[in-house]
Amino acid sequence: MSFSQYKSLGETLKELEISFVEEDFMQEVPFDIRDYFLTDLEFMLNEGVVDNSEYAICENLIYPILKEVWKPLAKKFTLWSHQYLNYTENLTGFPEYILAKRSPLGKVVFDKPYFLLIEAKQDNFDAAWGQCLAEMYAAQKLNNLEALTVFGITSNGKFWQFGKLDRTTFTRNKIFYSIQEIQHLFAAVNFIFQDCDRQLSAIAV
Repeated sequence: MSFSQYKSLGETLKELEISFVEEDFMQEVPFDIRDYFLTDLEFMLNEGVVDNSEYAICENLIYPILKEVWKPLAKKFTLWSHQYLNYTENLTGFPEYILAKRSPLGKVVFDKPYFLLIEAKQDNFDAAWGQCLAEMYAAQKLNNLEALTVFGITSNGKFWQFGKLDRTTFTRNKIFYSIQEIQHLFAAVNFIFQDCDRQLSAIAV
């Protein structure tokens, strides 16, 4: 079945035999947010219609933040939007966003995924985590590295939740982040991207 068929976190944990832990594992790595980004975000939040549809949330609130944090790492990673991810016939679909290793064959070639983001549609974070965890599991298997930590985020644009999959344990961070505290949110996303970079560098050694 496709990733979207996983309707709850508990269902996915049981199906994939993954243990659940809830603790504050997130750290914050400060990120220098450009003035133009803050000005544009403030304009969109004040004047734009940013949350009238799933597409609007992704395009106006989620992707711009991921893109800013990804830019310094663009030589090492590719940030994919709605890219097909397939491990088995039961683990297949189109995550909203994937951070994957940049292929030596070129930017249009999909390589190993390290991080995924799923939109919490209609603010249903339980369903979003059910789907996101299934995708994180598929990413872990595609990398074929037992020790790799795969990160995941679920977001409705305004609130962001963070999780990680280590071997057979899924950990969800207790603290949520908000777009209203943009410096903390950027620092949290940057922590994940930097850890992906650290893991990639360790594999290359």
